[in-house]
Amino acid sequence: MSKEISETLGLTPLPPSQPDVVELENLDSDYEFARDNLIRVIEKGNLALDGILNVADMSQHPRGYEVVATLIKTMADANKDLLELSKRKKDLSGNTNTPKTINNNLFVGSTAELQKLLKDANGGN
Repeated sequence: MSKEISETLGLTPLPPSQPDVVELENLDSDYEFARDNLIRVIEKGNLALDGILNVADMSQHPRGYEVVATLIKTMADANKDLLELSKRKKDLSGNTNTPKTINNNLFVGSTAELQKLLKDANGGN
């Protein structure tokens, strides 16, 4: 249909696109970049938190403690973001560690028949 529209309008049709190839190629590098940035933010936040806690303790001012509480919340969110990033990468890459084939054996019969079958399988012992 797009070919007919292109011919009617006198345009050249666009070649089919392959967005999945480009997205998968960049997925690993984007993940590593974002992960490294989040880790640096968390490390710097921990250093800043130590300093702000010292200032809040020395000044005993309520605003200092408010800043500490805000930074703690921000740090908790950054840690959640780091975990969510890993989960998203796993979802996007399609790597699942679930088994492909599951074989279940079911014996239908009496206990005596099962014992006889097992005895025969063990060589009559």
